[in-house]
Amino acid sequence: MTTPRPRALVTGASRGIGAAVARALAPTHDLLLGGRDARTLEALARDLPGKAGPWAVDLADPGDLARATTDIDGLDVLVHNAAVAEPGTIADTPLDAWQRIFAVNLFSAAELTRLLLPSLRRCRGQVVLINAGSGLRIKAHRGPYAASKYALRAFAEALQAEEAPNGVRVTSIHPGPTDTELQRKAAERAGREYRPDQFLRPESVAAVVLNAVRAPADATVTRTVID
Repeated sequence: MTTPRPRALVTGASRGIGAAVARALAPTHDLLLGGRDARTLEALARDLPGKAGPWAVDLADPGDLARATTDIDGLDVLVHNAAVAEPGTIADTPLDAWQRIFAVNLFSAAELTRLLLPSLRRCRGQVVLINAGSGLRIKAHRGPYAASKYALRAFAEALQAEEAPNGVRVTSIHPGPTDTELQRKAAERAGREYRPDQFLRPESVAAVVLNAVRAPADATVTRTVID
C-alpha cells in the first residue's frame, strides 16, 4: 500500500510566486492550482511531477468560492498568494478601487479559509499567506495595497491564535520587491527601466514557503521577512 500524498491548494498559481510555489511543492504534494485562466493552469499542471490540476475560480465571487470548495474534503496546505495592486495616492483612489483590492487581497483569503477550515482541521494542516513588505511598512502611492496587506497580517495573527488549539498552523511570508508582473507593470507606469536582477526571484520566495511547510509538526514558522 502507498501512503496518500498531502494535498495543497495554491491561489494565484498561474505565474510569478504562485507558480514557483506550485513547482516547489509538486514533488511532495498533490496540487490544486488556483487562478482564473484555466488554460494557463492546465499547462502548468502538465509540467509538474505528480498529481496537479487547475482550480479555476474567481476569488472575488463568494458564490464561486463556495461551489469550488464543496468537493475538497481534505487539505494539508492552503497557500494564499493571489493579490492585486493599483498604485496611487489616497487622494486619487476612488472607493471602487479600494473594494477591488480588498476583495482579492483580504476578503477572498478570509472566505476561502473559512470554507476550508474543516478540511484543514481534519488534516492538521497549514495556512500560508504570501503577504509583502507593504504589510510591515508603508510607502507613498501604495496606501490601499498596504492597507490590505496590513489587514491580511492581522487576519493571519487572529487565525493563528484561534486555530492553534485545533492543530492548524499559520504562516505569514513577507517578501521584499519580487520579480513579478506587478513589479513590471509598476515600472511601466512610472516610465522606469525594469531590471529583474534588482528584485527577489519568485523561486527564492517559494523556497521559504517550502521550508515553512516542511517544519516539524511541533514547530510553527509564524512570520518570515525576506529582503
